[in-house]
Amino acid sequence: MKILFAGDYSGCHATLAAELRRRGHEVTVASDGSRCMLTDRDIDLSRRPGMAGAIGYLGKLFALWPKLKGYDVVQIINPNFLHLRPGKIRYFFRELKRNNGAIGLTLAGSDPVFVKGCVEDDLFRYSEFRIGSEKTPYVRATPGIEYRWLNGGMGDHCRFIYENVDAAMSLLYEYHVASAPYLGDRLTYIGIPVDLTRIRQSESMPGVSEKVNILVGIKSEMEIMKGTDLLLEAAREVESRHPELCEVGVARDLPLDEYLRRLESAHVVADQLYSYTPATNALQTMAMGKVALSGAEPEYYDFIGEEKMRPIVNVTPEPGQAVAQIERLVTDRTLLTRLASQGRAFVERHNAAGVVADRFLQAWEKIL
Repeated sequence: MKILFAGDYSGCHATLAAELRRRGHEVTVASDGSRCMLTDRDIDLSRRPGMAGAIGYLGKLFALWPKLKGYDVVQIINPNFLHLRPGKIRYFFRELKRNNGAIGLTLAGSDPVFVKGCVEDDLFRYSEFRIGSEKTPYVRATPGIEYRWLNGGMGDHCRFIYENVDAAMSLLYEYHVASAPYLGDRLTYIGIPVDLTRIRQSESMPGVSEKVNILVGIKSEMEIMKGTDLLLEAAREVESRHPELCEVGVARDLPLDEYLRRLESAHVVADQLYSYTPATNALQTMAMGKVALSGAEPEYYDFIGEEKMRPIVNVTPEPGQAVAQIERLVTDRTLLTRLASQGRAFVERHNAAGVVADRFLQAWEKIL
């Protein structure tokens, strides 16, 4: 099969591309490298800032797009799969649809349908936009962000993309729940892929006399949105209470390869605060045999059909909850070791690149 991945998010498409190539498929990834992560791509679609960057980016796309034809499947990462205004994205989307076979949509990151589910439809007890009926720190710090997502050009653009893709694949429980009413039987849950060939499993957790190393990985542009600022605050609170038991480190805006090297020396890794579901960072953490602080609500485990393993430490925006969860880990080494021992097996069952690639291939076969 000849496959084009347009755009990427935390290396999802790059990971799939590597797995599919191992199986003999012809795959091209055109992306910005997931920005600071610098993930693998065949065609670089990064955009420099300023007017000169905008002109150069648009010129690059006009030169490139006529060559992107003849693919069996084109998989776009989000309705906003290019760094352009919606009207211009639709032009390039139409060209992809006209010159290729089926078009799939990977539901990754926010879009108007997801934001509507968080803000207007009350689908979740909490999200990066709402905690109950209250606005989150991210919304308060970004005036007008909800309006921009839900009104005018952005909403119309999202509806256009949803209506014109042949299939959609959700990476997280939340994206699936929010988009299901709009996509119907075109929607398949896929999950986030993890390339276990490049992630080595850790041998052991720290002994009773050793400190627990807590790593908080931060992308500056998403720090408040994902709540990693609050997770860092919680971790440092626990460190101040138990300096003999733990120490906190920060990895900010690192390329993926460098970040994975930092991850090797950690025991506990903070992922995000407002999610029901573990994301890429948490899954890579578990694949290494570490313990992840992330989303792990009962709805998520039920959704994926996991009845036994519970390796993720669920952190929520409830005041004091993250501190209590982190403190429980650093003071109970038996618990820490038990959770760590389940992580790799959990990822192998639900998120190994081969498992996720199989789901993609099955979804594509239905539309080809």
